[in-house]
This record gives sequence, structure tokens and C-alpha cells, in this order.
Amino acid sequence: MYEPTSGVARSARLGCARTMLLPDRPVLGFFGHIGLFCVQYVSIEGIVIADEAFDVYYRDIIECIAALFGDPNFADFLVFVPERHYADEDETVRLYHEMHTGKWWWNTQKSLDRENPGATIIPVIISSDKTQVTLFHNKTAYPVYMTIGNIPKEIRRKLSRQVHVLLAYLPTTRLEHVTNKASRRRMLANLYHACVGRVLAPLAAAGINGVNMRSGNGAMHRCHPLFACFVGDYPEQVLATGVKTMQCPNCDVPLDELGLAAGAANYQPRNLDAVLDALSALDEGGLAFVRACTEAGIKSIVHPYWEGLPFVNIFESITPDVLHQLYQGLMKHLLAWLSEACGSAEIDARCRRLPPNHHIQHFMKGITTLSRLSGTEHSQICRFLLGIIIDIKLPNNMSSSRLLHASLDLFHDNKEIFVDLGIRNSFNLPKLHFALHYAHMIRMYGTTDNYNTEYTERLHIDLAKDAYRSTNHKNEFAQMTTWLERREKNFRHEKYVQWRLAGTAHHPHHHHPRPPEMSFCRTQTMTKHPSVKAVTMDKIVNEYGATYFRESLTRYIAKASLPINTAITPRQLEDRAGDVYLPFQTLPVFHKVKWVSVDVRGQGNPQVTLDSVHARPGRSRPFTSDSVSSRFDTAFINDGTGGPLSIKGYRIGQVRVMFSIPPKALSTLFPPTFQPPKHLAYVEWFTALHAPDRNHGLRKVSRVIKNRERLASIIPISNIHRSAHLIPHFGPNAPREWSSANVLDECRTFFVNPYLDRHSFNIVLRAN
Repeated sequence: MYEPTSGVARSARLGCARTMLLPDRPVLGFFGHIGLFCVQYVSIEGIVIADEAFDVYYRDIIECIAALFGDPNFADFLVFVPERHYADEDETVRLYHEMHTGKWWWNTQKSLDRENPGATIIPVIISSDKTQVTLFHNKTAYPVYMTIGNIPKEIRRKLSRQVHVLLAYLPTTRLEHVTNKASRRRMLANLYHACVGRVLAPLAAAGINGVNMRSGNGAMHRCHPLFACFVGDYPEQVLATGVKTMQCPNCDVPLDELGLAAGAANYQPRNLDAVLDALSALDEGGLAFVRACTEAGIKSIVHPYWEGLPFVNIFESITPDVLHQLYQGLMKHLLAWLSEACGSAEIDARCRRLPPNHHIQHFMKGITTLSRLSGTEHSQICRFLLGIIIDIKLPNNMSSSRLLHASLDLFHDNKEIFVDLGIRNSFNLPKLHFALHYAHMIRMYGTTDNYNTEYTERLHIDLAKDAYRSTNHKNEFAQMTTWLERREKNFRHEKYVQWRLAGTAHHPHHHHPRPPEMSFCRTQTMTKHPSVKAVTMDKIVNEYGATYFRESLTRYIAKASLPINTAITPRQLEDRAGDVYLPFQTLPVFHKVKWVSVDVRGQGNPQVTLDSVHARPGRSRPFTSDSVSSRFDTAFINDGTGGPLSIKGYRIGQVRVMFSIPPKALSTLFPPTFQPPKHLAYVEWFTALHAPDRNHGLRKVSRVIKNRERLASIIPISNIHRSAHLIPHFGPNAPREWSSANVLDECRTFFVNPYLDRHSFNIVLRAN
């Protein structure tokens, strides 16, 4: 049993991979001999389809796998055995995160160990996607990428770590000389499978018999590389599985039931045995083969590439595609439906009036008129779309509450509102139906960031587009492979030189992939020097909006000067504050506090800014485009009792000014027994968070007003836990006098946005 430091999750290992250490051998001495790009780059073979030969450029997949598996940079992080992780001590709640925590690896390991005990499985993740390499002339490339699931996803998703291998360039012909469209589509599918089958052919024997491979620490493993996942958009999924367009590649759901919920749709997983039996009918003649494939629900493809691969169910290997199915698919449809239902002008007006936040992209021109939105932009829209349609006015005075249910089941229960509004006739969309398979696929292969097409989309730039630009655009693929081979050799040589300069001693880290912790480790940082060295009290009051700054500061000093655990009434505190003399007229002011990441897993990750809170006045310039609006962010503030995974002990406040007390004045203002914080902040308070609304699940807050004045106080900046994003309660129509800069002052009530990131979702929406 493995018990992580958090004490809330366990893992049970299945078996133990058999390893063989090499004595008297430098652990990293083979760095220059086997590396990620030190294998012969490309083989060229001709594939004949319709009496025409096509060249496929590919490299030996076994050597590519061995290069990744043996890279010393990944030696401390490789995973060799499947595990079960749990969220509780009773081991009743299963955790799925990395690929080795899924059921596929566990079940495959059991099956393989019956015949070959002690095997080390290498899950091979394949991705293919045709991409355009020119802006004009419609020139395309068809790369195939490969990586392995033994490397943690935190490393795999960083393309700079060189974890993905360009495995092949497939032919990009359109077979325009074939005039019959049905025949052309069938030939293109057969060409694709013939080429990919040639590339993946070595996996058939290696998956059963195993191949001896060294990991980066010098240990020898009997590895069994197995095709595990296929990553691609919907056209690639249809092409790989052989199903027809508009069908689900995972199950046999009828076309007219694609829009139904999980309980209403009648579907079963596709029967691989029936499909293989249909494919074996090829020997009985063409007509019998076509009829058998039609009955099995696939196209008549001659020897698809997955037919002879061991432990492969291609219909189970098709993974969720968050980028194209959710962001570029359902999100794009939903935005169009809402624009038609609520009005584009109203939705855009609300987007322009959202307050700024570190996690939110501000669409000053709205979102309904934008064209060619990227997946990142759709992801940003997802973070606030629910909040801006609360109480929005619908045609015929229909209730907007049916628009607000966010979960998949509730969406299916309320989606008929788009039919009632005349926007849709049906919801038979494969992308909508595939969402029903997400939970099952996560249980099989881990969370969706294990197989995200966003990573491979970025690879197109480095391994296809840049390579094409280096050629003379004639016989380009031969030049592209040569250019890539030279570039990769230079990259490996540079890494080898850095390794030798750093010294050859290798001290292995006993790394173990821990379950993810929602504590969200990060470090709060401030700039070494203030943004403004000296700001007068009057400017703090007038330009920063800290109306009661002097009074709040004297109250803070008076309370800090009291002995510990001294009880005092508010009236007595006011009297003591009146006796405090401030021996300064200006203060150093900071305009930003930020939180940076901590490399808790030791993977060599660089520091990145995870969150920030700004508090700065506006700046006017002669030209409007050069002017900067004021920005005073809201944040979750710890009252001293807050924990890492709950909203209990936290209040929301608007930070007006962050400052330091001059060092020379500290001895005058505070007793020697009290060590004042280095940085302080003036905060205006909001009410405690209400219970989640039953329609949309968001929590409501409003400003704390006492005697018609805002309640404010001075706090240590270390009490600021993270930024908070407040969505204004617009009502039926957004007031046109509101703007992004003044909405926090003009609006009375707000909804706390829980969709900034996973941490905010956990503490705001899931908290009791």
C-alpha cells in the first residue's frame, strides 16, 4: 500500500514489474547513443491504392518508444505498474488522474501477466490530424504523433519537454482522378489504414512477446508496447474506427437518439468480436465482405490497422476530445443558441461590463460577433457564460431559469427550451452524445488531460508548418524529414553538452506519482520595490477610493498595540484610535500581489503566475487608447479560521490599496512585542456568502453597508487567499451606464464566479 502525504488517498499495486540492473555501468553513460531523436528518422515505402503508388514517411515505432522510455530526463518519473488510488481510508471512493490509475492498464496487466508474468506495459498514445501548412494553395500535411503513458501527464502536456514524437507523414492525396465519390471515400479510408498499419505493424509481435528496453536509470525491463489510446477530432475518430459519419465511434446508438440523455438513449458498446468476424469475411468475396461489414456497423475497410494489434478494442480506445467536442463543438453551438434566444446585443453588453480578473479574458467588443474563435477563447467564455444569463429577458416572457442548469443531466432535462423558442428542432449531435461516455473513459484511461488534442494541435507548428517553410516547396516531404532530423540532432547534442557540463553524477529521486491534492500549493509574492514610492494620504483617499483609510489605519494600530487576548469594546477601540498619531504623510504603495506555482512534484517546472490581485487608480492620457482604467480587484480573505478546501472562514473584500508602513515609524507606532506585517491592505467588505441558488448554483453577495457607509478595515496582505470574480446581478437588462471599471461600485448585488479554475470550483461550488 502507498499512502501519500495528504493521508486521504491510497493506492494498491497490481504485481511488480521485473527489472534487471546492469552492474558496473555508468547509469547515464548511454545518453548519447539512444535518445529521442537519435534513431534513423524516416523510411519510405510505397502503398498502392487504385493503381497509384503513394509514399509514406515513417520511423521505427519500437525505436521511438525505446528512446522515450530510455530518456534520462524522464527516468525519475516513469510509471511501471498500474495502481488504484482512493479518496478515503475505507477505499470506497476511487480516484482517477494519471493513466496508470485507470482500469485499462489494470485489466490489461492482469491479462498479460497470465501469460507473461512481470511484464512492463508501455501504453502507446497515437494521434493523427491533417493540417494546412500554407495560407494559400491549400497545401496540407498529415502527421502522426506518438507518446507513451508511462510519462506523467504533467510532463507530457509540456511540449518543450519533447515527449511527443513525430512518427510519420501520411499521404495527403485527394484521389481526384477517381470520379465516383463513394469509391473515392472508400479508397482514402483504405489508404489511411494501409499506411498507419505499416507504421504500427511492429507493435503486433512486441506487444505479445515483449522487448527488452532500458529505462533512463540503467535498469532493463521486458516491455510490452500496446496501442492504448487514439487522440483525434471527430473526422479522425470516424476514419480510425470505420464507422459512418454522424455515428458514435464508441457505441451503436441510433442516429435519432443521439440527443437523448443517458437513461433515455438505447445503446450498447460496439461489439469488437462481431466486427472482427465481419473483417474476416474478406476471403469469402467482395459482396459477402461488404454485406458483413454493413451488418456489423462499419465501412468495408480492408485490414484496418488495429485488426491484428494485441489487447486492442479500437472502439474503447477512442478518447474524449475536449477541444473539438466541448470548446469548439458544444460551446460554439450553445453560444449561437443563446445569442438567438437572448439577443446578441444584450449578451455583448453584459460581457463588456464584467469586472476584470486574472483568470478572465475581457471581451470588450462582446462575444457574439467574433469569428474563428480558438479553443482557448471558448474556454474563457465558459468561465462566465452562466453568470451573465441569470435573469436575462427571453421572448414571450419565458423564464430564464431553464437556461441555467449546468450539469449534463439537467441540460437534457431543460434543453427543450431551445425547441420552444424555435431555435432547434432536435439535438442529434454526435458531440453532445459523446459527453455521455466521458465518465466511462475517465475510469478507463484517467482524466481527459491525459489525451487532449490541444497538445498535438500545437505540435503542427513545430513539426509540420515550420518544417514546410524550410523547404523549396517541391518534393517537400523529403526535405521536411531531413530538416527535422538535423534540428533534432542539434537539440539532442545541446542537451548532452548541458548534461556533461552539469556533471555525470546521478542521484535518483524516489519519485512516486501521488494523487493530486486540491490544496493548490503556491507562494504569495510581492515586488521588491513599491509601484509608487510615496503616495500622499489625500491621493489614497481620493484616487484609490480608500475613503476611511486614516481611520482604519489608526484602528489597526490601536488594536495591534493591545496585549494579546485583551478584550475591548468598539467604543474603547475608537477612543484609543483617536490618540494614535501617524508620523508620516506619504506611504509606499504596491499595485499588485501575485501567487506563483511551486514545483511540488520535482518535475523541473518553471515558476508561473497562477493568480494575482490588482489595486491601482486609472491614468489619463491625451489619446483615449493610451489611457488606463482603474482596477480594484476582489479577493477571498482569510479571517484566521479558513482552511485550504472550504469557504468557511473566508469573506470577500475589494482591495483598494496595498502599502507598507515606513520602517522608521514602526518603533513609534507598535510595541516591541508586536512584529507588524511588512505589507498591509485596505479592504472594503462584502457580506457572507449565501447558500447556492437552486437554479444556477451560484452564491450571492453584496456590500456591507453600515450607517450608509461601506465597512472597511486594514488587514495583512498574507490574509488574502486568492482572487475572487464577482458577476454583477444585471437583471432583465444590463444598465448601460455601467462599465467594467465602475460596475463594482454601481451594482448592489453580485454572484461569486466558481468557474475561474479547479481550485475555485472546489472551494466555492462544492463547499458545504
